[in-house]
Amino acid sequence: MMKLFISSVQKEFALERKEIAVYIRQDAVLGKFFEPFLFEELPARDVSAAQAYLSEVEDSDVYLGLFGAEYGFEDKEGVSPTEREYDNATENHKYRIILIKDVQQREPKEKALIKKAEHDVVRNKFKSFEQLRNAVYAALVHYLELRGFLQNKPFDATWNEEATLEDLDNDKIRWWTGMAREKRNYPIAYSEENVHKILTSLHLISDDGKVSNAALLLFAKDTQKWFVTAIVKCVQFYGTKMQKPMASQQVYTGSIFEVVDQAVSFVMSHIDARVGERTESAQVDVEHELPMQAVTETIVNSCVHRDYLSNGSVQVMLFNDRLEVRNPGRLPKGITIGMLSGEHTSLPVNPLLAYPVYLAGYIEQVGTGTTDIIDKCLEYGLKKPVFSQGADFSVTIWRKNHEKASNEIGKDGGNDIGNDGGKDIGNDGGKDALPDRGPNKNVLNLINVIGKQQLTLKQMMGTMSLKSSSSFHKTYLDPAINDGYVAKLYPDKPTSKGQAYLLTERGLKTWKKSQKK
Repeated sequence: MMKLFISSVQKEFALERKEIAVYIRQDAVLGKFFEPFLFEELPARDVSAAQAYLSEVEDSDVYLGLFGAEYGFEDKEGVSPTEREYDNATENHKYRIILIKDVQQREPKEKALIKKAEHDVVRNKFKSFEQLRNAVYAALVHYLELRGFLQNKPFDATWNEEATLEDLDNDKIRWWTGMAREKRNYPIAYSEENVHKILTSLHLISDDGKVSNAALLLFAKDTQKWFVTAIVKCVQFYGTKMQKPMASQQVYTGSIFEVVDQAVSFVMSHIDARVGERTESAQVDVEHELPMQAVTETIVNSCVHRDYLSNGSVQVMLFNDRLEVRNPGRLPKGITIGMLSGEHTSLPVNPLLAYPVYLAGYIEQVGTGTTDIIDKCLEYGLKKPVFSQGADFSVTIWRKNHEKASNEIGKDGGNDIGNDGGKDIGNDGGKDALPDRGPNKNVLNLINVIGKQQLTLKQMMGTMSLKSSSSFHKTYLDPAINDGYVAKLYPDKPTSKGQAYLLTERGLKTWKKSQKK
């Protein structure tokens, strides 16, 4: 076990120090190799603090420095403990990792310390704890790789030896950058010249141009070329058991964003919905039987936190009484089923994959997913969701108590399997599932109008020479959104005057095929 010395101004980074230590100790990979050292965890000793912390630096294997706005307490010579620790690590040839918090102002001596460190070691910047955690994860995995401790790196951080930048889709990166800038104020604007910079900021590309598995799951031109089981299987059953006949079944492929969009669309289009009154902006409020945010969060978590080395896949199963989502994988070390109902440390299995998904707004906050699912369901008057761990990890969201006649289930616009015996939803890669029939003619027309643009309602109707907003919603826009081809730029502001619409990844994929034809 190697000692990781965490150095910083304790008061400024009190929370980050504690959370990073917990994260490293509980991570399935890092916890096997590193034991974090925090000075505040030391028992009282009959030695001076200065002697104690410098002795621990000398005894450590890796020095992690967190530099921010404050320089900290100064000794008689005007030097802070943090700088003493850094100098000691340098003199003793320790492996050093420097992470700099992005702040508005710094004390002059802190600026000087950072400038000194920049001459010696590679450093990285962070704003949020998620960015800090990802940077620590990537740096320590890189260290283990350099030292030969990792023959096989964690899945999401592994460089794919066959893939190159040419295998990534710039349109997907452009779309993601736009979403991340809108949702989380991501600082880098998209341009072809900035693609390498964007991927580097997310730790998805190596210095010599290799791309990681996480990059392929997020942005590959053909995701399933690299990961056959990176799919989502959706099925609707007539009753409350997994048995034939099935009402409807689909297997969705594409990037992680695309399969999530399609799976959510499958669920929302197969449950009850109540249409409200039309608003002043000519939009219709639709209240679904299940909270869309809870459904989305559940499916996103299953795709992000699954074990991608497994031959299994994510399964979304809609029963008469419940929605059940399963993924191949287990809870992280140190997290129990009981902890999921309350606040708990965020320990994503695939952190390099999880963070870009968070930046794109697909999850509200890393570490609060399960509590968000519970809260949204309870707000809807539903029973508390159930989390369980067996061969797979499973989340069950209960539907409202009601009985449906069997001939009413599965009316989804022609995708019914009927009573001729549906195919089992197993781990066979989806070869028996119904094919995705694609959009109807009206939706395809709208897809071709939007293309790579972000258009308002007025712009879309003007391009298509349409005057009736109600007819446009009913015939074109609402079906395109419900089927997962089009999304609102501001989903949290449905009546925003500046509301615009853009294609989802599924929509972009369909648009590209249409352009080729």
